Amino acid sequence: MRLVWQLLAVAAIAEAGSQCAAAVQDNPWLTLVIGMATAVLAVLVYAWVVRRTEHRAVDEVAREGATSAIGRGVLIGVVWFGAVIGNIALLGDYRVHGLGSVTGAVGLVGFMAAAAVTEELLFRGVLFRIVEGRFGTWIALTATGVVFGCSHLLNQDATAWGAVAIAIEAGGTLAAAYAATRNLWVPIGLHFGWNFAESGIFSTDVSGNGATHGLLDSATSGSSLVTGGAFGPEASVYAVLFGALVMAAFLWLAHRRGRLVPLRRKAEAAGAAATVAP
Repeated sequence: MRLVWQLLAVAAIAEAGSQCAAAVQDNPWLTLVIGMATAVLAVLVYAWVVRRTEHRAVDEVAREGATSAIGRGVLIGVVWFGAVIGNIALLGDYRVHGLGSVTGAVGLVGFMAAAAVTEELLFRGVLFRIVEGRFGTWIALTATGVVFGCSHLLNQDATAWGAVAIAIEAGGTLAAAYAATRNLWVPIGLHFGWNFAESGIFSTDVSGNGATHGLLDSATSGSSLVTGGAFGPEASVYAVLFGALVMAAFLWLAHRRGRLVPLRRKAEAAGAAATVAP
């Protein structure tokens, strides 16, 4: 029941913020304000609901160290997408025609901040965390990655391959980032950094939602296997490749730090065996 209340609370803030942003989408400054307000309110509501339903300190969104953790995540996300788009450009399938729109990029800061925060609270803060506590890290990572990928099938120009790519490169990688750090700030920063680089800097299509107008006036062409086609670079084989590498790095870090949660049945069996052993 606690899962339901937590999902509903964050989803309500996400939907309200989305409706407000849609109403002022032609005004980038209002979009920025509404997006940032949605992000902040979503975190506050999440923390309040978790405290009420789980009766614990909500350490995954603690204020201490939040700024540096978000900054690290943003840096990784920007570099990660930069590697993807750089490889696409090397093949001649991404070209920059000139400068784009600064005000467009400003509006995308707010929009992507709201999306990154609310999606991370829903998928990693609620779903992954609770499933992991019951079934362990590997099952939680796989199951929530699939759910995250399937949720993008609702987007315009969505494809089955795009959903698979999102499940691996985003669902898996962001869950691995949470497992390694045990806070939501790093995956939030990672999610925002990737999305903003994709839209606000390089001006490419985002998750099948159409073209964006960021800092660069650009265009992609060529094989959809390379560019991602109408879905955008998130369906590129380069995005999946680099996403898998980032995920592997976070999983290695989680293992090194002893933060991978085993399947409960195996853990209990091991505990029982240790208890009866001479």
